[in-house]
Amino acid sequence: MDDALSRIFTSLGAGVPVLLLHFVTTLVLLAAGVLLYMAITPFRERTLIREGNMAAGIMMLGILLGVAIPLAATLATSAVWLDVVLWGAVAVILQIATFLVATLVMPTLRHLIEAGNQAAALAMVGVQLAVALLNAGAMAG
Repeated sequence: MDDALSRIFTSLGAGVPVLLLHFVTTLVLLAAGVLLYMAITPFRERTLIREGNMAAGIMMLGILLGVAIPLAATLATSAVWLDVVLWGAVAVILQIATFLVATLVMPTLRHLIEAGNQAAALAMVGVQLAVALLNAGAMAG
């Protein structure tokens, strides 16, 4: 029993620092992705959300989940920190590119979100989540 307990604690001692490094790295990538998204959108999400604009809140939910889903796949499939960083960066770039392409298809998005159009926000979130799931699946191989 003591031998098994000793192996468990040894395994935890080796694994927890790696887990924390990968988790913190992924949180940084998530924050960077959201900040980059907020920098390129034509509207000010935080201001709109503070004003109670539900469409802006829905959009923020979409980008958070849209970036987090492929980052989770990166965490699940990467054993090496550099893999987490590189594939995580690819995930963020693909989600930002998704937003940019979608806004070309939906050029009035800014006005719709600023007007609180929840249907437009949900449509955009649908696009973001669909691409995030495909992105995660591709990364998981």
